[in-house]
Amino acid sequence: MDARALARLRVVSFEARRAEELATMLARHGAEVVRAPALREQPLGASPEALELARRLTAGEVDLVVLLTGVGTRALAAALAEACPRLGALLASTRIVARGPKPLAALRELGVAGAHPVPEPFTWRQALEVVDGLGVPRGGLAAVQEYGAPVPGLVDGLAQRGLRVLSVPVYRWALPEDPRPLAAAAAALVRGGGDVAVFTNSAQVEHLFRAAADPEALRRGLARAVVASVGPVCSEALEAHGVAPDLEASPPKMGPLVALVAAHARDLLAAKRGGAPR
Repeated sequence: MDARALARLRVVSFEARRAEELATMLARHGAEVVRAPALREQPLGASPEALELARRLTAGEVDLVVLLTGVGTRALAAALAEACPRLGALLASTRIVARGPKPLAALRELGVAGAHPVPEPFTWRQALEVVDGLGVPRGGLAAVQEYGAPVPGLVDGLAQRGLRVLSVPVYRWALPEDPRPLAAAAAALVRGGGDVAVFTNSAQVEHLFRAAADPEALRRGLARAVVASVGPVCSEALEAHGVAPDLEASPPKMGPLVALVAAHARDLLAAKRGGAPR
């Protein structure tokens, strides 16, 4: 890959937790990276829902646990460290569906094996396909560890399968403490000051549109830029706002996303703006 593939291109990154890593990866291809962190994780601690999960696990009343993120799995364990010190053993006694490698890694840290992995691209649809093969009895209780926001598609799908659902939020996606860089990025995209917009989380999309002074103008601005999405969940959020992603990583990870941007962004941008690649 050309180390200058993104030279002179202004790439807007909305990543927060791994902002430095993503900026470094993009800069290696020559990009001018504009950082506009779009969210922060707001832990909820031992929420009533988390405590209810602990009580139900202890009573042997949980038929299925769906873990959607590694961060969320660790946050759940930390929140229940005092209220439920046997969490790992209790989880091991029920069916577990893990959405991808990160919750599987978090489970290994807890000493829990035997979880059923969700295959790529790790969306709630694949999670439901895995659930379908587990023989969970109708009327059973399914606990869903949320990842910063509700997951209505998954919850509705479980309910349609005759399951009772306990949604367990362990953190929320909040706006960054300083929202000015995000608002400035929205304004820059409106006036054509961003060549590529890189989204690594669906909540980034929601927060960007919330920060925009004129959402319709932002939509038009994104249509003139190259929009890169980390995967199907993120792409769905973009499409819900009327934005068609130009690039979608597969597998849905940061490394493949950067490689895809480096390989195709310049030609896509030239096609959108009616000029030769810069």
